Amino acid sequence: MSSLLARYSRSLIHHWKRTLGVAFLVLVLLGVASGVAGGPSADNNKIPGAESQKAIDLFQAHGQANLAGADADVVFQAKSGKLTDPKARADIEKTLAAVRKVDHVAKADSPFAKGGLVSKDGTIAQAKVQYDVEAIKLDKKDGTKLEDALKTVKDPAVQISSRGQVVDLAAEESFPVGELAGVAIAMVLLTVLFGSKAAMGATLLGAVAGVIFGQVLIAALAKPLGLPSFASQIALMLGLGAGIDYALLIVGRYREQLAAGDSKRDAAAKAAATSGASVVAAGAIVIVAILGLYATGIPLIGAMGLGTALGVLAVVLAALFVLPGMLGAWGEKLRPRKIEHVQPSPFFARWGERITRRPWLSIGAGVVILLVFAAPLTQMRLGQPDDGNKGADKTQRIAYDAQAKAFGKGSNGTFLLAVDIGNKNDPALKDQLAKIASDVKKTPGVASASPAVTSPDGEIATIGAVPTTAPQDQKTSDLLSTLRDDVLPQATKGTELKVYVGGQTAGFEDFSDKVASRIPLFIALVIGLSVILLIAAFRSLWIPLVSAVFNLLSVGAAYGAVVAVFQQGFGSSLIGVENGVPIISFLPVMLFAILFGLSMDYNVFLLSRIQEAHHEGEKPRQAVIIGLSRIGKVILVAGLVMASVFLFFATADDVIAKMFGVGLGVAILVDVLIVRLVVAPAVVLLLGEKAWWLPKWLDRILPNVSLEGHLVKNEDPKGEPLQGFEAPQPQREHAVAAGD
Repeated sequence: MSSLLARYSRSLIHHWKRTLGVAFLVLVLLGVASGVAGGPSADNNKIPGAESQKAIDLFQAHGQANLAGADADVVFQAKSGKLTDPKARADIEKTLAAVRKVDHVAKADSPFAKGGLVSKDGTIAQAKVQYDVEAIKLDKKDGTKLEDALKTVKDPAVQISSRGQVVDLAAEESFPVGELAGVAIAMVLLTVLFGSKAAMGATLLGAVAGVIFGQVLIAALAKPLGLPSFASQIALMLGLGAGIDYALLIVGRYREQLAAGDSKRDAAAKAAATSGASVVAAGAIVIVAILGLYATGIPLIGAMGLGTALGVLAVVLAALFVLPGMLGAWGEKLRPRKIEHVQPSPFFARWGERITRRPWLSIGAGVVILLVFAAPLTQMRLGQPDDGNKGADKTQRIAYDAQAKAFGKGSNGTFLLAVDIGNKNDPALKDQLAKIASDVKKTPGVASASPAVTSPDGEIATIGAVPTTAPQDQKTSDLLSTLRDDVLPQATKGTELKVYVGGQTAGFEDFSDKVASRIPLFIALVIGLSVILLIAAFRSLWIPLVSAVFNLLSVGAAYGAVVAVFQQGFGSSLIGVENGVPIISFLPVMLFAILFGLSMDYNVFLLSRIQEAHHEGEKPRQAVIIGLSRIGKVILVAGLVMASVFLFFATADDVIAKMFGVGLGVAILVDVLIVRLVVAPAVVLLLGEKAWWLPKWLDRILPNVSLEGHLVKNEDPKGEPLQGFEAPQPQREHAVAAGD
């Protein structure tokens, strides 16, 4: 593979105008394709086999699509007087009339109608807005339209707040604050690393080009592949971080070869054969890890993984086939002017000596730190953060608190029971339905239960049950289990009726259970495939196995950090959240897929340079020291850039975005600072020559990736090397004297 990449890169940089022209043409064609084939994603938010999904299917099949669609709660609070006063009541009715005219709104019943919700003191009222489509088929525009409708009547005596899926869409951040902040930090760090604005610009443009290709590709394939809208957001976040890392690695190696005296074409070829091959291996592992999300068995998560993988694939291809064109366009501006910007780092050479002098101490200290970060993991409680976790000034929080005050905490998460009647002509049907509603109402933990309402075709009935506890409370989860396992089976015993508990709260619980049941298969699949790829890349058996173990510790540290911040409140006030927030149910699998892949990025970057030194004839300790001196500062800067992109997501309004930002950001910092720069070098030293051992039978059947690029030779006459530049051999005498 190295030789192939070298040939392509040598040609692409030589014909850089043609390269960039073709890239632009491909982008235009993708843009046209996105306009023709793009559009809303397919209906892929089902939870196969889940009871809440069966309830949704019944609602949709029997004319009750509004119960399966998106919803929103509109809450009215009287600042003075009562909402039942003529003026306030008239304004509320006018507001709801405007809401009913919003696209896809199926109904918005008045709180003053029969069965409506008005508090006993008349100061708080709630109206349920039901849509005829599911939330996945709506976007930010639909949420904004609802917001505008709620502003139709401005009455200073009435405060209007709202919450729900559609309201959350309106609150989505359309301006990429996190990404732009990450880019700003990247500009500073890259300029310091390279000492060159041109090198910084080439790196960022190469990464941004890949991100743009990825976003257009996802837009073109969203409808055919059923990709959810938020897949592009996650792909943007990961694509930007990974894209900068990949471009940084290649540009850094290119400048190093220029300083060594290679021509631009030979420097590009060598960079592609070494760093480019590392990018392919690292990108492949990230893609495989993210695609492993299909193992969860939930189409929405799998499709989101596919969209994210397409974004990563785009930045890999851009680094290999677009970046060389940019290197050619920059020409001599990329040639380093000072030796310190391309020579091996004396600091990391000394660091490598310290780490390898006492390898067991380095490993022990690193493992202890990782275990300290991971310790809170044992207290992880999965659930669904609700609007009670949002900022006190957010409309969702205002509505949530008002609902809880007026109608009880459980009013924020009503259960919807779908009763499959079967024989609608059964003379005992009315009594049977009444018994179900009565038994549910008598269940401890149920605040109220509505009478059964039969569908227009008479095939199903709907019963609403309001818990006494909040949606994210463990007692609510226990109540759901009690209803499903005990109360409802007893209530329907001896009848043809089948009851399925649905609603948003039940759906989240089913989602969590489905994910939890697939976690062992998912982890085994991701680790297994990643190890196989690493074995092929490094021609080593032990390195991939050890890497997988320490990657698990990095992921554990991420889990622990999220639990410490959001559940235990450590530093939570700094990012605007309260403690006691349950961890969103799909976060463990999402973080595992993303972090396991990204951690392997830095693993490949480090080990490829150590292996390169090994192939140059260095003994184990010296190979580790030289490898660290050559790549240490690149890994450090790359990790800081990616962590910055992620950590800025902790400033978002959404608590789920905060969780991802904290988890990903902390994990990258821990992985780079502890695992890659402390533990991994010590492990490679202790393995010695065994680090690169591979059974002969396995060596014969695996492809030769050749990450070190030692098969690539120069084709152009050598130029003049940078004055004073020589091959890195830090502290060779000391290493030899040490008996290595």
